[in-house]
Amino acid sequence: MKCAALLITAAIVGLSSPVLSQSQSSPLEREVFAAESSFAASMAERNFEAFGSYVSPEAIFFGDTTVMRGKTAVLRSWRRFFDKPDPPFSWKPDVIEVLPSGKLALSSGPVFDPKGQQVGTFSSIWRRESDNSWKIVFDKGCR
Repeated sequence: MKCAALLITAAIVGLSSPVLSQSQSSPLEREVFAAESSFAASMAERNFEAFGSYVSPEAIFFGDTTVMRGKTAVLRSWRRFFDKPDPPFSWKPDVIEVLPSGKLALSSGPVFDPKGQQVGTFSSIWRRESDNSWKIVFDKGCR
């Protein structure tokens, strides 16, 4: 947990990504950036429980050939990515947009292979919940 907090703080403070270097970055954009960064850190840290905490019960994740509907299906499908000691890929947000209502947000950015080479992009839709947490409701990666 300390490691995740450190990663998030370092990412926010030392960020060179366009998302927070924009002069009009809002507090909600920073919240979504932190949520997406923590979500990505769960893969790097091999923390499946933390990964699951960001997935909405209503989530829909698009795979290469399948659509996973609901948190249970998403976690069942993604469990395999946590079985080995090293992560099979990583990602980071470089674009965050939040609706003026503050209820939905888009995060997108590059996906990297274990050698650090970009192999695709991702796009996620986040929803602000009644407890003010952000949960992923849609996720899609592209090669």
